[in-house]
Amino acid sequence: MGKGRGSASSSSVTTILLLCMFLFHPNMIHAETYIVGDGQGWTFGVQNWPSGKSFNGGDILVFNYIPLIHNVVKVNEFGYNSCVALGGSELHVSGSDRITLAKGANYYICAVPGHCNRGQKIAVNAN
Repeated sequence: MGKGRGSASSSSVTTILLLCMFLFHPNMIHAETYIVGDGQGWTFGVQNWPSGKSFNGGDILVFNYIPLIHNVVKVNEFGYNSCVALGGSELHVSGSDRITLAKGANYYICAVPGHCNRGQKIAVNAN
């Protein structure tokens, strides 16, 4: 009998914890995954890719690119507008980076010289 009660109790606690997780973290349930640049990937001229899309905090952006040629740097609005990645900027170099959007403005550039100026940058506003 002891095993039966312990199993039911453990199962109940696990169920309650899962329900609490879903209630307090609704973005985890409804997060969408977006491939930046769609079939072209993270490349030149991608700056208009976010147009017409609706993003939420917790959504995931996937940046696909050749790591020896490009990178992804999370920057602030100044970095986005000036195409400058200041020290301390978050650098990604895997070639298949999965980045979770924060609520509000999110800015990303390629920091390889000249790439951002050729349109390899995006600004994404997440609700």
